[in-house]
Amino acid sequence: MIEQGRVVIDVRSPAEYRSEHVIGAELQPLDQLDAAVFSAQHGTDTPIYVLCQSGKRASVAALKLTSAGHRNAYVVEGGTDAVIDAGVAIERGEQSISIERQVRIGAGALIVAGCLGGLLIHSGLFAVPLFVGSGLIFAGVTDICGMGAVLAKMPWSR
Repeated sequence: MIEQGRVVIDVRSPAEYRSEHVIGAELQPLDQLDAAVFSAQHGTDTPIYVLCQSGKRASVAALKLTSAGHRNAYVVEGGTDAVIDAGVAIERGEQSISIERQVRIGAGALIVAGCLGGLLIHSGLFAVPLFVGSGLIFAGVTDICGMGAVLAKMPWSR
């Protein structure tokens, strides 16, 4: 598609993009995507193929683009893994831990620390796993993850 002049944007974090990406895909991290400016630069009728790891961020980006007046934004179903499975040329670089894995590690660590702190230091520390568990439930129900948004802004994810 890229060789045919199609625009492919990758809306993952810069660290995820550096670890592997479709050759020729333009990095447009979701939290930095200015859909109006992007559409003005590329024209509102230009087909834009939006790619992320699994499809969630790409869907949000496509919605931002269409809300800004873009008429041809398409989500690449299945994300990066599907593209790799399809045999599309990929550039591989330094490996990084995905935001999703960082969330699982961070949430698990906070839950263990809060439980141990509640048992060994002060019972008030049981509020930590309660808060983290509530956040995970909220993320599961709404598909909005506050911890993921924070981790995406960390220096190691840039």
